[in-house]
Amino acid sequence: MKIETGNLNHQKDSEKRGWFIGHFMQEDSPFQSHNFEVRWAVHSKGEVKPTVAANKIAKTISVLIKGKMILKFPKDDEEIVLSKEGDYAFWDSNIYHTSEILEDSTVLTIRWPSISGDQKSL
Repeated sequence: MKIETGNLNHQKDSEKRGWFIGHFMQEDSPFQSHNFEVRWAVHSKGEVKPTVAANKIAKTISVLIKGKMILKFPKDDEEIVLSKEGDYAFWDSNIYHTSEILEDSTVLTIRWPSISGDQKSL
């Protein structure tokens, strides 16, 4: 069995935007999985996700670790504010979403399953 340590605030691959478990990891990585993907994201106040997107198959849960953010679901005309540690939002496949960061925030996102090409933009 292999033991890995590190700090998710200091990830080396900026192209993954905080995603560190999923199908997109190298085959020999202990973080390679087609069952789920996980993201640790540190956001600055004022950040806005530039695209509105949905996953065709995968479901998603985002959990606020610290800070404050709004998840926006434009096709459902719904906005959810995550403002207390542990607040979360779950959404199913084919739900278009975007976000806005109201305070410096840390967010843990889990998506399952982990499928290449599963996201579509509005």
